[in-house]
Amino acid sequence: MKQFMDEDFLLETETAKVLYHQYAAKMPIIDYHCHISPQEIAENHRFKSITEAWLGGDHYKWRLIRSNGTPENKITGNESDDYTKFLEYAKALPRAIGNPLYHWSHLELQRYFGITTPLTERTAKEIFEACNARLQDDDMTVQGIIKKSNVAVICTTDDPADSLEWHAKIKKDGLCSAKVVPAMRPDKVLAPQKDGFAEYITTLGDAAGIMIQSVADVKEVLKKRIAFFHEMGCRASDHALKYMFWREADEATVETIFQKALRGEVVSDAEDEMYKTAIFEVLAAEYSRLGWGMQLHYATLRDNNTPLFKQMGPDTGFDSIAEGNCAQGLVAFLDGLQTKGILPKTVIYSGNPNDNALIGTIIGCYQDAGVRGKVQQGAAWWFNDTKHGMETQLTSIADLSIVGNILGMLTDSRSFLSYARHEYYRRILCNWLGKLVENGEYPNDIETLGSIVEDICYNNVAAYFNFEV
Repeated sequence: MKQFMDEDFLLETETAKVLYHQYAAKMPIIDYHCHISPQEIAENHRFKSITEAWLGGDHYKWRLIRSNGTPENKITGNESDDYTKFLEYAKALPRAIGNPLYHWSHLELQRYFGITTPLTERTAKEIFEACNARLQDDDMTVQGIIKKSNVAVICTTDDPADSLEWHAKIKKDGLCSAKVVPAMRPDKVLAPQKDGFAEYITTLGDAAGIMIQSVADVKEVLKKRIAFFHEMGCRASDHALKYMFWREADEATVETIFQKALRGEVVSDAEDEMYKTAIFEVLAAEYSRLGWGMQLHYATLRDNNTPLFKQMGPDTGFDSIAEGNCAQGLVAFLDGLQTKGILPKTVIYSGNPNDNALIGTIIGCYQDAGVRGKVQQGAAWWFNDTKHGMETQLTSIADLSIVGNILGMLTDSRSFLSYARHEYYRRILCNWLGKLVENGEYPNDIETLGSIVEDICYNNVAAYFNFEV
């Protein structure tokens, strides 16, 4: 029987062990998509407890605790103290056999706190106190955790209207060991059906010093904001979409739709797609011109529990996988940009694991000279971010594309302790490769395999997004 999560955790073959320990483990991290706070980095935030660091905004963990029958006031409620919330997680976690949270949590306890004891209701108090004591050490501030994790680049997620003041402070102070740059997420300007659209358009215009009165003004403002973000080191955008689409319309029609949205009138689904298509043309053209990578996240249903969404807001654990017009919509989107000569480097993430082969075949239609994997499938995302999900996606990409060109892992997290997810991915990657070698499906050429592992863990991402590291 193997020891629980020892140094060879998930590494089933000798080849896998060599690839991980000699190649993958040493590579720095580029976390090119996450939701951590640049303000907390700039201020070098110190967590008051493991509860704040672990449960403060992690809806993955909230969902797990809810599934154990725990009342909401002991998960996110202000009336519950930190230990009560931590204890509820400790009660739920041992029952979550096979859930990635079980592995992630124990990797974090091992790597950051030196704790190898499994977290249970019985050990909760001891582990809670030990973690809190460790968090008082100087190397466990936010910047300390980043340095300890060997992080080279962090891309935060930022609205086009953001001043990026915290990024400027991080750069000026020069105290963070990682390069921290913004990644633009213009979801709000692409949401004419949502409440608050008109107010947001005013905010966006103010950020650029332009009063937005027309679609032409929106396009001008977006170009200005993209230029500003580029100066601040941004090399990636990110878009959250329910489904993929492409529906062109003439300028007059798009203008009519925009004015309806500003007046708060109902915008139909078809009109929504027409407006978004027009804006995406401008965004994609700028991304392409500047060499950015465009990330597309789709196939999720958000905020499904209406009463709790109204109470708690978005990103609180009430989302799910969605279906949609995936194949035709995605092809229409990519082909529309390709036809106009403005298709940028594009990374595609679907929330639906049934889309793996679909994406694998579509991306092969839109490659280009000079860029390895110009259009490619991103890391197994959200509900697919599991041991099985990663292995399945690696196999699908290998079946249909070039696995050596993929961009590896990202945290997509709000927690600074989530860098352990990169280790989890790297172990799974090396084990997957090791099995192919020891089954005689690939030569036992460690030099070539090691180079591929280093590329997937770090080099491919640095080159794809043109990060200056």
